[in-house]
Amino acid sequence: MATSINGAPSAGSSNYDRASELKAFDETKAGVKGLVDAGITRIPRIFIRSPENNDEKQDSGKTQFTLPIIDLEGFNGELIRRKEIVGKVRDASENWGFFQVVNHGIEVAVLEKMIDGVRRFFEQDNEVKKQFYTRDPTRKLVYNSNFDLYSTPAANWRDTFYCFMAPNPPNPEDLPAVCRDILMEFSNQVMGLGISLLELLSEALGLAPNHLRDMECAKGLLSICHYYPACPQPELTFGTRKHTDNNFLTVLLQDQIGGLQVLHLDKWVDVPSIPGSLVVNIGDLLQAILCNWILQLVSNDKFKSVEHRVLANRFGPRVSVAWFFSTSLQPSSRLYGPIKELLSEDNPPKYRETTVEDYVIYSNSKGLDGIPPLLHYKL
Repeated sequence: MATSINGAPSAGSSNYDRASELKAFDETKAGVKGLVDAGITRIPRIFIRSPENNDEKQDSGKTQFTLPIIDLEGFNGELIRRKEIVGKVRDASENWGFFQVVNHGIEVAVLEKMIDGVRRFFEQDNEVKKQFYTRDPTRKLVYNSNFDLYSTPAANWRDTFYCFMAPNPPNPEDLPAVCRDILMEFSNQVMGLGISLLELLSEALGLAPNHLRDMECAKGLLSICHYYPACPQPELTFGTRKHTDNNFLTVLLQDQIGGLQVLHLDKWVDVPSIPGSLVVNIGDLLQAILCNWILQLVSNDKFKSVEHRVLANRFGPRVSVAWFFSTSLQPSSRLYGPIKELLSEDNPPKYRETTVEDYVIYSNSKGLDGIPPLLHYKL
């Protein structure tokens, strides 16, 4: 039987036991970084994407499109300047669902400390990290490789840790010592930025500034920290397969390695790493809420949760931190769906209502299979 360098069956083996390989990988509690540290030169089959899936083709991302960059300086100042920024947020949200912000109020030094803190966590001794390794989503901090390891068609070439910073923040001692202080500091600053972005989005739709905040879109905050080791065969796998975000809003910090792409007009467009910038994108739940507002303005689903992905890279590690504005698995009976005041015979609802918890449970159960979970809720 043909085997790979790490002893697992090769892609050409007819006796491949995927379940056993997944279990063996998971039980190391060392993640993808553990494979790289072991010196592998061929990636295990559990990471190899399906070659016949045209939607997952690794094109160059070299297009004529450029992701919008919005300068937030002065957004809380004079009315003319704020209206100008609101207009740019509206255009970017309608045409892209993704944009970058600069002069957002968070110092570059804080951004760099956050990236360094995440890197320190993943690069500490594996015996130290193992105490956090779990697949129990109720833990204060969850560290593992691929939340959907046992359900996804192909595992992603990345390791992750995440923790909820709101509405019920962890005790400091529940967080890793190597990144504890910066996690708490950065979460406070990102929460403030997120509230400001939701105000701008509300105004972009002709709503009162506090409308989306009053709907508790900023009640929850989840920090998701990714570590993408260098990959010996990046053409065979993904850092993160294409997906949409199962939240209201995402604020993303990425380092300078690159690899993030967004799907725009059926083309994969690179999201450049601009020093001091943050990437913002609309999530599934915000799309479901806003779809009927958009129908009044332009056309249905213009503010949309856009598919995006991360390419694997021969260089690394790549580090990113995604801040999800969502209560996620926190119990809540609040239902989200199209705003009822705008519904009529000519403007019927496009999505059925759901709680955030139920939506996230469904989204996580299907994993990153390339099919947007929001389709499941479309009427």
